[in-house]
Amino acid sequence: MSSDLPVFLAAVSLLSALHLAFQARRVGWSRMKHKIMPPTVTGPPEFERTFRAHQNSVEMYSIFLVVLWISGIFCNEVLASLGGLLYIVSREMYFTGYIRESKKRLPGFFSVLFALLFLTVMATIGIINSFMNKYLNTRLL
Repeated sequence: MSSDLPVFLAAVSLLSALHLAFQARRVGWSRMKHKIMPPTVTGPPEFERTFRAHQNSVEMYSIFLVVLWISGIFCNEVLASLGGLLYIVSREMYFTGYIRESKKRLPGFFSVLFALLFLTVMATIGIINSFMNKYLNTRLL
């Protein structure tokens, strides 16, 4: 086994998948609490907010994984992993805030955007630097 495997990226990815699965379980608990059978997605406001919070997490998940891995491989694995952990914590803040009241999702929402922006900037810098190094024989940083 190679020692240069991206173990931090893999660990953060696994943690994020488990977190998303736990959010899905919380939607299931909300369904049971409010007696809402699938495929129904409407009901009391608390259920609808729980359902939407999870759906929003699912909608952003592919973007998160792409920028996490690209920033980690092309720029810095440790910083990317820290950005990934920030994303997971922010996503939990968003989720729990949204369940309570839709306005309470905003601190988590802005923190999620910051984490994604941070990872996107890292990924962009890493790709540009790698391109310049490979094809122009020079480095950005």
